Amino acid sequence: MVAQAQNFVCQSCGAAFARWAGRCDACGEWNTLVGENAAAAPRAPRKGRRFAIEPLKGEAQETPRLASGLAEFDRVTGGGLVRGSALLLGGDPGIGKSTLLIEVAAAFARHRHRAVYISGEEAVAQVRLRAERLGLTDAAVELAAETSVEDIIATLAHGPTPRLLVIDSIQTMWTQAVEAAPGTVTQVRGAAGELIRFAKRSGAAVILVGHVTKDGQIAGPRVVEHMVDAVLSFEGEGAQQFRILRAIKNRFGPTDEIGVFEMTGAGLREVANPSALFLSERELGSSGTAVFAGIEGTRPLLVEIQALVAPTTLGTPRRAVVGWDPNRLSMVLAVLEAHCGVRLSGHDVYLNVAGGLRIQEPAADVAAAAALVSSLAHAPLPADAVYFGEVSLSGAVRPVPQTAARLKEAQKLGFAKAIAPEAAPGEVFTGFSLVTIDTLASLVVDIARDGTPTLRRVGRQDS
Repeated sequence: MVAQAQNFVCQSCGAAFARWAGRCDACGEWNTLVGENAAAAPRAPRKGRRFAIEPLKGEAQETPRLASGLAEFDRVTGGGLVRGSALLLGGDPGIGKSTLLIEVAAAFARHRHRAVYISGEEAVAQVRLRAERLGLTDAAVELAAETSVEDIIATLAHGPTPRLLVIDSIQTMWTQAVEAAPGTVTQVRGAAGELIRFAKRSGAAVILVGHVTKDGQIAGPRVVEHMVDAVLSFEGEGAQQFRILRAIKNRFGPTDEIGVFEMTGAGLREVANPSALFLSERELGSSGTAVFAGIEGTRPLLVEIQALVAPTTLGTPRRAVVGWDPNRLSMVLAVLEAHCGVRLSGHDVYLNVAGGLRIQEPAADVAAAAALVSSLAHAPLPADAVYFGEVSLSGAVRPVPQTAARLKEAQKLGFAKAIAPEAAPGEVFTGFSLVTIDTLASLVVDIARDGTPTLRRVGRQDS
């Protein structure tokens, strides 16, 4: 019996090596090389076939979509699922990925589309128990517990083509074409490739569930993310009831939209007005909190930024941030030190975005700086004010787009004024007091004095 050759494959990037090493030379990750048996028999070469080549100029057709009926899910995917597309959904264990997808499958089934849910981690009875708890037993969703990709494709080939196929999860799937254990890079890549080919050939929309690593990255080779048409991330803190669905990659839609859900005892509930939900438990009159008026895709969103600045006994002060870029926090702290005279080198700094939301917009600089100075000076900020603006390294506050949309959302929730840079030319708003700031130093002086910025009103612009 001839022993099979063994390759060592990186579980992070999928690179293969003849010998084991502690560090992958391709991606630089440590302790990610795992031994796998190489394929034994090479396949016979296939004779190539001719295909048609078309000119670039032609009639563009709208990509057909299938809307699920869940407004937040359809918002993130760009209006619904494209036929023949493949999506990869990642998220922490227990965050609610299976709950979300069984609700999506039930929504498709209620629109008289064939929806199939394949579970490789749970039995059919367990999936039914979840569906009963969520009140989805009336939906004609087809269930199965299977891990063989060949058996799944052969079963689905009989009967009408499903419009939606959910695979939960891709790490449990295996294909006979690859000699490796389920969950390894080789098997994940091979199983995903077979399922994606089935989607393109049949026109079914396939959603693959992927586990995530400790640092929040989807487990398995990065090449799988390049193979699929869209990568969605389901985020949220375990102690919070809010869940955020975000598109990291989308070939058929935007990548800056988010969907907001609330986890309840009866499953996930869509949040039509997330700003009101994020601010529902806000404490008025406390220092170190500022309301940020942000934009997520096309949706204005108000969220509370909390800061705590406390003296430290450590040689190196601690900097901890949740829900924001740590590098952005370091930059704001450096600007406060260099241009505003705020000495934070002897203080620990903690920054948190309430509700478990992750902010990626630079316009949060002014809100974060206001919360930090408010905590340091023990000066509560006005409860009816919102903050936004981008801070440059020179200490200047730069304008941000869609000022009118931010102010309209703030006004709808009862806010009366905003501390922000000047609005872009052409943007109009009514019934709102805009306190314009040119530099971060002027904001610091106002907060340190009494916690209420001096109103340097610009004339109210009427439409």
